[in-house]
Amino acid sequence: MKLQDRVAIVTGGGRGIGRAIAEALAAEGARVVVTAAREQREIEAVAARIGGGAVLADVSSKDAVQRLVDAVMRQFGRIDILVNNAARGMKFVNARFMTDPRPFWEADPDAWRLVIDTNVSGVFLMTRAVIPHMLARRSGRIINISINRETMRRKGFTPYGPSKAALESMNEIWAQDLEGTGITMNLLLPGGATDTGMIPDSFPVAKRKELIDPAVMGPPAVYLASDEASGVNGQRIVAIEWKTNI
Repeated sequence: MKLQDRVAIVTGGGRGIGRAIAEALAAEGARVVVTAAREQREIEAVAARIGGGAVLADVSSKDAVQRLVDAVMRQFGRIDILVNNAARGMKFVNARFMTDPRPFWEADPDAWRLVIDTNVSGVFLMTRAVIPHMLARRSGRIINISINRETMRRKGFTPYGPSKAALESMNEIWAQDLEGTGITMNLLLPGGATDTGMIPDSFPVAKRKELIDPAVMGPPAVYLASDEASGVNGQRIVAIEWKTNI
């Protein structure tokens, strides 16, 4: 039980990578609160399965984020772990992005803002809100969920690719800001196309079998959240390669 009595928030925790990480943290003793912007039933189902909490919160809203953090502090009195997983994918910009990439100038501005507000501003708002509580304890673990750099540069993948490039830059800068505070911040990514809600329904069933299982994210997330990783800061860990790297 590497995370006994630690309190974790996992954004976008109702499905895919977020659910896999929430389940892994809970299995190691953490008390996990999962969030989502809309899918109440999904996060409640995950919370029931892991014995945790579920709170609807749109991470792109400063007020919603503050209400979430305040609620967790009232219930548990601490926040030890934050997993910034909530993200909007390309399907919000182009439903056929896997087979029919479109140039950036055809992107709808509202869809562009939705992706950037969630994937970039949402990470800032969530991290900004939990940091004071972690600083007060001089301890904390922040895990930012990223993607392959090839995907960041893939044709037709704007604004999703650029949003994750921004996340990686923020992680590098913020990890330096956090040096000496007792708080660590690291990147974690699957290492390839992963079977999550970001894959469109039109994706061939046969091809879906080739996708990475989100469960691969669980073990390295537990490691980064644990005392074993107290000296690990500003690193980029690829889940499918993780066991060979430690």
